[in-house]
Amino acid sequence: MHLVAVQFSPTWLDPVDNRRRIGETIQDVPPGSFVVLPEMCDTGWCLDPVVLPEAHAATLAWASTLATERAIHLQVGLAMPVGRSPGLANAAVIAHPDGSLGPIYEKMHPFGFTVEPSVYVAGRAIVLDRVREAVVAPSICYDLRFPELHRLAVAGGAHVLSIGANWPRARIAHWRSLAIARAIENQSCVIAVNRVGSDPDHEYGGNSMIIGPDGGILAEAGDTATLLEADLDLDELLEGRRSFPALVDRRDELLGRAEIDRGAPRVPGRTDEPDVDREPPDR
Repeated sequence: MHLVAVQFSPTWLDPVDNRRRIGETIQDVPPGSFVVLPEMCDTGWCLDPVVLPEAHAATLAWASTLATERAIHLQVGLAMPVGRSPGLANAAVIAHPDGSLGPIYEKMHPFGFTVEPSVYVAGRAIVLDRVREAVVAPSICYDLRFPELHRLAVAGGAHVLSIGANWPRARIAHWRSLAIARAIENQSCVIAVNRVGSDPDHEYGGNSMIIGPDGGILAEAGDTATLLEADLDLDELLEGRRSFPALVDRRDELLGRAEIDRGAPRVPGRTDEPDVDREPPDR
């Protein structure tokens, strides 16, 4: 599976320009690729619900259309209205080549170091979506600091952990160490996609990475806009889990439980995905 991380500097609160720039950046991405964008890629990480554009419907429609036109799987980050106080969620969703949208992931850990918890409600469920033959678990930025979230996603069947972020430059060493740790401890591929540039309050460090299930760096960016690409061999990932059975030795009773949203099954044959239903080897 071909993986693509889009590291760029979003235009502040300008979803139309950001959608245009993303489309231009990925115009040569191969069909069938899994493309991951940063957290709140259409606006930047906005913590003011008054000025936040009502961009969600247009962004979802754009993602669906772009995924169909390019025959790709596209993970986008955006603010979404929800029926729980305070009325918004910091969210991520994967658009697929048939135009369908996977289940919407809501950031489980709003960043308590800021006012984010008063603007965005905490999510309730881990999301698992199928991208070609792999099971993907999206998460968002600060979630990276909580290993139990990713552990439970892998216990539920995830092979790939896809993390969209607006991670500040001041703590970029933590970003790198935590992303590698999530890959090693879960024997999973990690796509950690950060933004670059700045907004009115923060500077961001980039350093997006695609990491193999053994912790090896498959592709890594610096602090400028770039497109990272790498290939994942799912058979090799599964064989690695079989040959070094750390996930089998996991003590599930130490993990607790979480709701998992697997979404509605898509119709086989309507995309470029093979009709595959692999049972995760570690369950």
